[in-house]
Amino acid sequence: MILKDIWLDVKAVKERDPAARNSLEVLFLYQGVHALIWHRFAHWFYSHKLFFIARLISQMARFFTLIEIHPGAVMGHGILIDHGCGVVIGETAVVGDNCTIYQGVTLGGVGLNKGKRHPTLGTNVTVGAGAKILGSFQVGDNCTIAANAVLLNPLENNVTAVGIPARPIKISGVPIPKEVKTEVTMESYCLMEERIRAMERTMTELQTELSHYKNNDSNESSKETLSDTEE
Repeated sequence: MILKDIWLDVKAVKERDPAARNSLEVLFLYQGVHALIWHRFAHWFYSHKLFFIARLISQMARFFTLIEIHPGAVMGHGILIDHGCGVVIGETAVVGDNCTIYQGVTLGGVGLNKGKRHPTLGTNVTVGAGAKILGSFQVGDNCTIAANAVLLNPLENNVTAVGIPARPIKISGVPIPKEVKTEVTMESYCLMEERIRAMERTMTELQTELSHYKNNDSNESSKETLSDTEE
């Protein structure tokens, strides 16, 4: 079973990495494949409650590959860890079949509680370089998490998420319409203040002009009264 898993990992790299020339090169020279091979054996010992040996193998793999996969993590078939330096996968993480993980990715937990505390990735999930997926939740099938994104909430199937914190921007390749923000921001506050000042200036000018007309009307009325008195 372990040999079959190793072959599927090699095959995945050969199919999805344009730089891979042949299976022999992938098997001997790709540290992502090496990390997965070490992990297959470490996970077998971990499943049989031989925790010290499992962790020892995991630490040796970390030393040689710079990829840290806890022996308790469940890894599917056909996984591609591309480049891989700095990848950290926690104890209760689950990675589905045919996932692609780039360098600097963290599948981490939040809090200090026992039990399930790391994410679960579905099948065909792509996690960009430097992305962090933190917490115990499900990432659906065929999802894409952009480079350097920080995902803190579950995703449905076929979703593309970007940003810090990560938010969905596409579903099945179709962009999600942006929500119109109704909250008052500093920019809108400054704009509103400028409009109020402009209105105040306009009102002052109108008041000045109105008082000028009133003075002219009163002067004309006074002249008419004087002329009537003289007659």
